[in-house]
Amino acid sequence: MVTLHEGPVRVRRTDITVRTAEEERADRREAARRADVTLRVIAVTLAWIVSVSLLIGWGLANRGRNNDTNAAAALLTIVLPFVGAVIATRNRMPVLGGCYAVMTLVMVFPALGIVRGG
Repeated sequence: MVTLHEGPVRVRRTDITVRTAEEERADRREAARRADVTLRVIAVTLAWIVSVSLLIGWGLANRGRNNDTNAAAALLTIVLPFVGAVIATRNRMPVLGGCYAVMTLVMVFPALGIVRGG
């Protein structure tokens, strides 16, 4: 008599997807790294918004000699989104880096308006 089942069958790693302890640790490290990068980019974004707003406000409040203030505001308008793009791209987050790179290119027009407005 022939049976289809001849003895115990060993379950191999390829049969069932079970995550090892090392894979779990790698996932936790990746999540922590992504959270750290996100917090850095958020910090740069908040610094960008606050500093440019304060410099533009200072330039509008002091109508006399504000060429340096306008130049600093225009410079920060372009540089800080680029810093966010660099941080995201260097830490393997290309979509976020691409968004900030596009934002950097778009911010050229407000920067020109800030410089010419002064």
